[in-house]
Formats: sequence, structure tokens, C-alpha cells
Amino acid sequence: MRERILAVIEKNSRISTAELAEILGENEAAVAAEIAEMEEEHIICGYHTLINWDNTEDEKVIALIEVKVTPQRQMGFEKIAERLALYSEVKAVYLMSGVYDFTVIIEGKTMRGVAQFVSEKLATIDSVVSTATHFVLKKYKDHGTVLGDGPQDERMLINP
Repeated sequence: MRERILAVIEKNSRISTAELAEILGENEAAVAAEIAEMEEEHIICGYHTLINWDNTEDEKVIALIEVKVTPQRQMGFEKIAERLALYSEVKAVYLMSGVYDFTVIIEGKTMRGVAQFVSEKLATIDSVVSTATHFVLKKYKDHGTVLGDGPQDERMLINP
């Protein structure tokens, strides 16, 4: 039942327990208990709203920063990741394979603000060897959801 619950709420976290139980063909109390247990076990870590900020008045700059580090002895990457996650600008931290060790996703009000974060906070961490910053120019799909109006059919309509 867990996997089925997760599959549904990953796409719609606003669904009521009653609706979820009906979709799954399960007892509402059992579904509620399972969700509570997954929250306790930190399988479900939060409920978020996906916002298309391009359709608002708010200006946001999102950057993906690749970070190469020197792992700390007996701590590996864990302590560095914990430190990166403490910054309020940081929205996500991922340990990666490849040339860079981490991908850090940050949000700022301006490109200059993002640049200052990288130069004053991120690059000054002792373990950080190098960074590469990439700015998000436009989001087309986020968390499995297509943003905007979706693809347009540009074929000409022909009436017989």
C-alpha cells in the first residue's frame, strides 16, 4: 500500500485521505495510519506547492552550482553537505558522480546576489576547491509538471 500512496500524493499532496482511500480501495483509517507512519519514518518529508514564478510579479533567479570539494577525513561528504544545507539561499543539495561532487540549487533576487553568495559564502568554505555556476533561464517542466500552457499544435486546421 505504501508505494501506491506515495505514487498518488507525489502528484497531488492536497488529496484528502478519504479520496486517497477511495482511489486505492483501502480503508480511510488504514491509509491515514500508513501516512502518519511514513511521516514518522521520514519517508514523507514535507508537502510542497509547485509555483510557476514566471507568472507572478516576483523576480527570482535560480542557479545550479556545481561544487568540487575535498572530503573531510572520517566524515566524507556528510559534514560539507550539512553545512551547505544551512544557508537559507540553498534550496537543494545533491551528492553527484562525475567531475563535481555536489550540485547546489540556490534562489536569489538577482544574478548579482547569486554571484555574491558563491564568492562570499560558498567559495570561502575550506573544503571547496572550485565551483561552476549555471543560471536557469526558463523552466519548462518542474517536479514532473509541465509549466505554462504546454505544447501548442501548430498544424493548420482544415475544414472539409
